[in-house]
Amino acid sequence: MVERWYPRGVSSAEARLRYYAERFDTVEVDSTFYGLPRPEYAENWARRTPEGFTFHVKAYGLMTWHEVDERSLHPELREYAYERAHHGRVRLPEPHMLERTFALFAEALEPLRAAEKLGGVLMQFPPYFAATDPARTPHHLDYLESAQAMLEPLGAPMLVEFRHPSWVTGEQRDRTMRFLADRGMAYVSVDAPQFPEHSTMPPLSEATAPWAYVRMHGRNREAYFARNLSASERFDWLYTSDELGEWREPVRRLAERTERTWVMFNNCRYDYAPRNAREMAEILGDVVAERRSGAPTGEPAPSDDAPSSAAEGQLDLGV
Repeated sequence: MVERWYPRGVSSAEARLRYYAERFDTVEVDSTFYGLPRPEYAENWARRTPEGFTFHVKAYGLMTWHEVDERSLHPELREYAYERAHHGRVRLPEPHMLERTFALFAEALEPLRAAEKLGGVLMQFPPYFAATDPARTPHHLDYLESAQAMLEPLGAPMLVEFRHPSWVTGEQRDRTMRFLADRGMAYVSVDAPQFPEHSTMPPLSEATAPWAYVRMHGRNREAYFARNLSASERFDWLYTSDELGEWREPVRRLAERTERTWVMFNNCRYDYAPRNAREMAEILGDVVAERRSGAPTGEPAPSDDAPSSAAEGQLDLGV
């Protein structure tokens, strides 16, 4: 994306963010999955973007039961007990370590909250966080409640992305959606490659909170489960107009049932994500929120960046 989408000369992190924010009103920060951000990062994000811009932030891997690189640990977290897996990976942190992780995450994002630019916290769980074992499923649901409580200082909606289809299979589907809706947790709808053994989440759109959230991962079946590939290789997929069109009615229904719906593109190869986001805006038509700049999604903003009012039921797109 850096090479294909940003113009020559737009090379610094600050310049890229400012350029992006002229063309989109929202972004999903995924770097926080690999390491806790620093407060000065969030301060810069808030300062370099216009009023009304929204940052959705992906939770640090330790917060969603992923193994993380020990080198990514915040210095304070090294004081706690945890298990070391192969290749220097950290797993099974003690409860106090996990609580402190959430606290540090919230402290780091405080500048975004104070600037009213913090959107949701994306909690993407691994495939082994499943609803296959009746004895374990309640424990997993209890953790969702605990995580929501630990995120409360941020005042940000919790966006729950499951990676195992057992959560939406058979009778469990209604139980899952009722659990999320009763607690105001947003179910994250995903578009991902589908396999005969149904090993990935189906393209299910559900509204369980005032916000709905859709993530477009692409449909690269050959690379989706491959190991030792970069994110851009795994999500190497340029959606066709017909593939995007499959989401037209589901997204419009979500927009009708929520105060705000976000459609985010994670097909991060080349300039595929911003290209598809722009095309999706055209497909969705009048349900897409008017950009604060007045310019179409993905297109250069005019020099007189006059804000327009935000309305309930609006739909935003980003990458």
